[in-house]
Amino acid sequence: MKYTKIPENTFENLVMNAGIVCKGFNPETGEATGQLGATSGGVNFTATPEYTDFGEDIDNCPKNMMELKKLDSWAVTMTGTLLTVDADVAKLLIAAADKTGNKITPRRDVVAADFEDIWFIGDYSNVNTGAGAGFIAIKVLNALNTGGFQIQSTDNGKATFAFSFEGHVSMEAQDVVPFEVYVKAGTVTP
Repeated sequence: MKYTKIPENTFENLVMNAGIVCKGFNPETGEATGQLGATSGGVNFTATPEYTDFGEDIDNCPKNMMELKKLDSWAVTMTGTLLTVDADVAKLLIAAADKTGNKITPRRDVVAADFEDIWFIGDYSNVNTGAGAGFIAIKVLNALNTGGFQIQSTDNGKATFAFSFEGHVSMEAQDVVPFEVYVKAGTVTP
């Protein structure tokens, strides 16, 4: 049974529970701000690289030669379902919209202010409470909900609001990939 054992540090490296989605997070202090709402079914994050293989049409060149592989872009998406929504979150979900009081008016154009950084933060490690709590945090840069505004209600149940935040590259920082990942193991504090 040499290869069927789990690593001894397994419980130090688990992401626990559903995590939260919010507008702000400080990786130095672990402080989250602007939680979007309660989620249902967890959160899914994917960052898929898109490559070009410059050797694929060269005779006698092995496919997937590392020296001829070019990373073109990253497709970055965070999806999930919210159970709670207020006017600010509804505006964020509509994406191209203006908010006046409790009224959200969709627009036919997208403006720079529609793009916001969105965070996922999950409890990480066996120490996940108090000042030394561990976390995994994913920041989606220049996020825009590209899945449309969706509500699914149920008889005698809760309505849900789907989201699909896509990260975007900015003209001002074209070499910046639109996501960051932070992993901090929990530490016991005196």
